Amino acid sequence: MTTAGQRKAAGGYLNPGEVARFRREIYRHYGKNGRRLPWRETRDPYATLVSEFMLQQTPVARVLPKYAAFLAAFPDFAALNQAPLVQVLARWQGLGYPRRALALKECAGRVLREYAGRLPEDPAELQKLPGIGPATAGAVCAFAFGRPVAFLETNIRRVFRHFFFSGEAQVPDRELLPLVARTLDRRRVREWYYALMDYGVWLKQSHPAPKGRNRPRQAPYAGSDRQVRGEILRLLLATPGLTLAEVAQALGRELERVRQLAAALQREGFLLCRGQSWCIAGEEGCL
Repeated sequence: MTTAGQRKAAGGYLNPGEVARFRREIYRHYGKNGRRLPWRETRDPYATLVSEFMLQQTPVARVLPKYAAFLAAFPDFAALNQAPLVQVLARWQGLGYPRRALALKECAGRVLREYAGRLPEDPAELQKLPGIGPATAGAVCAFAFGRPVAFLETNIRRVFRHFFFSGEAQVPDRELLPLVARTLDRRRVREWYYALMDYGVWLKQSHPAPKGRNRPRQAPYAGSDRQVRGEILRLLLATPGLTLAEVAQALGRELERVRQLAAALQREGFLLCRGQSWCIAGEEGCL
């Protein structure tokens, strides 16, 4: 195959023989090691969207026990839109980043109001909805609608860096996307992206990234505001109507820090306060 420098100069061009060899290698691995995952068994746009929201920054192993139960509780956009936020957050527990649950619920309402209950098939339209960026929009288009949209997520990015930019520490997405588009199997869009993702998972396990390639790590979770926010939400899910002093005492956290984080959660639409009592928005105990 051509060198990485040649690819950059050519804007990601590969000749048909190179494309065919690359696809054969990816499909060969997929044929032997492809994963069977529940969200791969559906073409329902709503179920696909739920899975993509859950998989944002969350490992497959943590999503697997939550996915079916969430769909059983909220089987379509209307059910999710009508459900109290407290119920949605309760089903979301264990996945982290509760903003995604709130965004998914808001997304359901927007789809009903603005798109007559039908999720749009255009990636630009999808990105107008809460919580949907280029990767989620591309994945929904590919997996729900079979549209040949070029997109990148962590595992796909890893595959293209491995094959076409081996040894290079930093490769911007603008240099990867032309290769994704050029090699995309337009006849088998879903299977192709599944195969790429599964190959990327295998690469992570078998080929550690070269030094300098990893992106900056997130700040430690332990003791972070993100951890305390989650603690506040879990406590108020279990025991609505507490005062902030009671929340701080139960969590063993400083009252001022709890007060600041609770105020932020209130602004974001997670919490309500009536008098001194705090609860999840929509919780009857706080009305």
